[in-house]
Amino acid sequence: MQTHCIFAALIVISTFTYSYGLYFHIAETEKKCFIEEIPDETTVLVHYKVELFDVRTNGFMPSHPGVGMHVEVRDPEEKIILSRVYSAEGRISFTSHIPGEHVLCLYSNSSKWIGGTQLRIHFDIQVGDQAIDYAQVAQKEKLSELQLRIRQLLNQVDQIVKEQNYQRYREERFRATSESTNQRVFWWSVSQVLILVTMGFWQMKHLKSFFEAKKLV
Repeated sequence: MQTHCIFAALIVISTFTYSYGLYFHIAETEKKCFIEEIPDETTVLVHYKVELFDVRTNGFMPSHPGVGMHVEVRDPEEKIILSRVYSAEGRISFTSHIPGEHVLCLYSNSSKWIGGTQLRIHFDIQVGDQAIDYAQVAQKEKLSELQLRIRQLLNQVDQIVKEQNYQRYREERFRATSESTNQRVFWWSVSQVLILVTMGFWQMKHLKSFFEAKKLV
């Protein structure tokens, strides 16, 4: 029974700490953006690597030192929290301060390639507990294996709490949006009824005046 409980807890923890890797192609002046929903006070770590298309081999080769990537990160309020030029390979780290959709955009820092060379960007993003290098933490703080495991579990629990708070925040926003939409629909319906009643009253009055002018009534 205890083993099943531990297994279930690990499944829940793995649900709230996540990362994903991919690669994509961009042209010389193209800009690629990603949207990531992040709780507040959560660390995000992005690993990337740039490769250049080689026409001789018809494949992608490691980039030369002159090619880098300009990275820009905006929070849900459209405030820029990170904007700088990085080398052709490295990692980007930032911490969210408000919950919501963060936009991460990448584009080349150069437009002098001959023939509009195509880039392949290897991109791996880690959010929450996955962004922590526990080997470095253990070495820096001289933690034993058990102490390191406890630290990891505490960080994972803290991330779960942040995710739960973020889900409540999303539910509150969704409820507020739904109530606002319902009120607008209600008042729009009331306005339509008032307009129809006003037009009907005006038409009746106009017809009465017309019949009286023609001495039909």
